[in-house]
Amino acid sequence: MTDEIVLDIKDITVSFDTPDGDVQAVRGVNMQVRRGETVAVVGESGSGKSQAMMASMGLLASNGKATGSAKYRDTELLGMPKSKLDKIRGAKVTMIFQEPMTSLDPLYTIERQIAEPLMVHGGLSRSKARARALELLELVKIPNARDRLSAYPHEMSGGQRQRVMIAMALANDPDLLIADEPTTALDVTIQAEILGLLAQLQKKLGMAILFITHDLGIVEAFADRVYVMRHGKVVEEGPTEQIFNRPAEPYTRMLLDAEPEGRKAPVPDSADVVLQAENMHVTFGQPGGLLRSSTEIHAVKGVGLTLRAGQTIGIVGESGSGKSTLGRAILQLLPADGRVVFAGTDISGFDRRQMRPYRKSLQVVFQDPYGSLSPRMTVGEIITEGLLVHAPEISAKERDKRAIQALKEVDLDPAVRNRFPHEFSGGQRQRIAIARALVLKPGVIVLDEPTSALDRSVQKQVITLLRDLQDKYGLSYVFISHDLAVVQALSDYVIVMKSGQVVDQGTTEKIFESPDSDYTQRLMRAAFELREVLNQQAKGAA
Repeated sequence: MTDEIVLDIKDITVSFDTPDGDVQAVRGVNMQVRRGETVAVVGESGSGKSQAMMASMGLLASNGKATGSAKYRDTELLGMPKSKLDKIRGAKVTMIFQEPMTSLDPLYTIERQIAEPLMVHGGLSRSKARARALELLELVKIPNARDRLSAYPHEMSGGQRQRVMIAMALANDPDLLIADEPTTALDVTIQAEILGLLAQLQKKLGMAILFITHDLGIVEAFADRVYVMRHGKVVEEGPTEQIFNRPAEPYTRMLLDAEPEGRKAPVPDSADVVLQAENMHVTFGQPGGLLRSSTEIHAVKGVGLTLRAGQTIGIVGESGSGKSTLGRAILQLLPADGRVVFAGTDISGFDRRQMRPYRKSLQVVFQDPYGSLSPRMTVGEIITEGLLVHAPEISAKERDKRAIQALKEVDLDPAVRNRFPHEFSGGQRQRIAIARALVLKPGVIVLDEPTSALDRSVQKQVITLLRDLQDKYGLSYVFISHDLAVVQALSDYVIVMKSGQVVDQGTTEKIFESPDSDYTQRLMRAAFELREVLNQQAKGAA
């Protein structure tokens, strides 16, 4: 690390023009990042940490405006014409976004998406760009990397998509990498690998890293300095060791103390079965033929589960283990073999029309809230859209009343229903997605990484909220997550998946205290020893 300043932000202010008036997201923020340095920006959801960087990179939404100064070395970025900015973005300064599904083009293969910046900024030929794309996928530990070059984003897990984004960002050996929640969708073992990789590349290239995150465990092991943000302002800054061991602000101490708490008591075996899946199989790609090789990927192999009234089944496993695919298969959102019985009806193979009567009672909250929320609809319209289908007889006034109630239940101000998704933080968008599911009063909700985008303090609130709603309405959850601390706090039964198969299952107490499989034991060790793993990675990079 040197004293050479790569990014210098001075008095950045960001505001958005909304139907409810001018909303200030960032208020006079100052930051500096030096060559070879890792700087972390932390704070609760909605603190302004991502918007400060989006403003600096010229990526604010159309209703956003920024004032102040953001310099890359001696070049002012704020207000720079797009044509000039594009020569810096993607080459000298790159950014990994929090929500990969909205950043990856659904119509382009993974190869094309990685190769494009290599050809545009690096001048590589198509064949050399392909070779480099393969090298980058292997670098970020994508399984079967050569086969995945021809895949599309929707055919990959959330964690795999995030790794593709990281590969794209690293493609041209940038001078500054801005990483906005880059490990949000990754399980703990891959987190350690990716952060170790970034540490190695940082040493090799002298690259600076600005790391935006809510995961303080990673910050402690990975960052040199920390900025703590709240309500759009920097409330504390300093070396990592000082921030973690001698924080000056009560808010910083609150962030450090925030961890999911409590345990859920298992439901009795006598509780009614509300959802049952048997021998589920999901395959992507095409089988081989006379003139072509097989592209088949067996994502789920013979998996089953039995969900009872009031129960939460946690499904855990590494990225690409098939846990999200299983959730979608159960909901009949993708083709699958096997049998699914919901509320006494065999819904296996039901098409969209046949499933419509069951959607009200069988809801889902997706991992990527921004990708599942229409950018052209207000929050109120998003939440009440399902009511137009499943309760067309109710009036507009009644729909608005239910939207207000749903927003209150997820601890959002009902006044925000006139705003649009891009005006919210990732955590706020996830709460909107939960409100959309709740408004229909379902019996079962499949929650696919619902807390992955949330900071620990908000995770605690959401876990408490989900428990309260479960008790109040007798809800049953299928809770898919790579965050074992959250799974332990919310689930009363856990299924562990690896490579599309179940390798362990049982009550939460059994899985966490005496798991049967070596794989589950490794997951547990990695989850609760992440700091040690990251320290070892950092030593290896040094």
